[in-house]
Amino acid sequence: MKYFSILILLFALVSCNKNEIDLSITPYILEVPSHFPAMPVPEDNPMSVEGVELGRRLFYDKRLSRDNTISCASCHSQEHAFADPDQFSTGVDGNLGVRQSMALVNLGWQSAFFWDGRANTLEEQILHPVVDPLEMDQSWSAAVQKLQAVEQYSIDFYRVFGVKDFDSTHVSKAIAQFLRTLVSGQAKYDVMYKYRNNLPLNAFEQELYTQITFEEWGGMDLFFSLTNGDCLHCHDGPLIEIPGLFSNNGMDTQFPDVGRMAVTGNPNDEGKFKVPTLRNIEYSAPYMHDGRFSNLDEVLNHYSFGVVESPTIDPMMEFSHQGGVQLDMQEHQLIKAFLKTFTDEQFLNNPDFKDPGSY
Repeated sequence: MKYFSILILLFALVSCNKNEIDLSITPYILEVPSHFPAMPVPEDNPMSVEGVELGRRLFYDKRLSRDNTISCASCHSQEHAFADPDQFSTGVDGNLGVRQSMALVNLGWQSAFFWDGRANTLEEQILHPVVDPLEMDQSWSAAVQKLQAVEQYSIDFYRVFGVKDFDSTHVSKAIAQFLRTLVSGQAKYDVMYKYRNNLPLNAFEQELYTQITFEEWGGMDLFFSLTNGDCLHCHDGPLIEIPGLFSNNGMDTQFPDVGRMAVTGNPNDEGKFKVPTLRNIEYSAPYMHDGRFSNLDEVLNHYSFGVVESPTIDPMMEFSHQGGVQLDMQEHQLIKAFLKTFTDEQFLNNPDFKDPGSY
């Protein structure tokens, strides 16, 4: 009788589909670049091929928004390094956000999410945009109800998580599985990093090595110099960031957006925002938490001559007293050339990240 009941349950799940459904799942083997640290994956959300594919479909599903017009991908498009080319993203009813949408890349190594770090895990971060009135503006109960009305979703969630009545935690876990696959580590910079650290290059990297210019090597030297670019305090290593780092990088003396302080309540965090990765920065404009800089030249001009001091300015902004590092035009162009070595064409065009179509 016990086994008969289980059979009836499975039959009910696929009652409208006469074909036999394979309910097994396949562990997902994440390909991490050899020079990256191991990616920590939560024990309660192991990755599977089916879970990643479910998460990808949900990432592009507009049912998550109240009026079915906006998906996660609406504000994080692949051709823009999974960022938004607009200064502020447009939510339902044309509502505008108040911060620039961050690029989604190498999220599996992050320890804080959003510009102010208000979410500590990727799964937690995913829960926020759906209920935000400036974004998708929908209760999770309404979102789940719409997803549950799609028979294939019921089958997929049962297959991946073993639940018949899935909820928001299962949706966030599935999307998180997909987002952890958004790994970028095949840019010129990766070859330069490996070469400088005496790490072996594979055949693809050896070919890419021959394409690196003298200007890009020169820009790398300036970027990591303590007396020129002085960028290494916040952007270093294979990830070209310091995960979990927040900084006041000298953009303002007064802060209409207090940043990290809104989360911690600590006045010492006023004006501090999460330091983002520079991966694919050539394609993720505009820049900074409020998208005030529209191109890389404006960013470099800020760090050269536009830095202003305030009580919470990052002490690693060692040249703030003179307005910045004061790059000359040649240095400016060399560092700009180096910033473009973070572009990973395979990441930007990976078909596994594209919209799979809707149910």
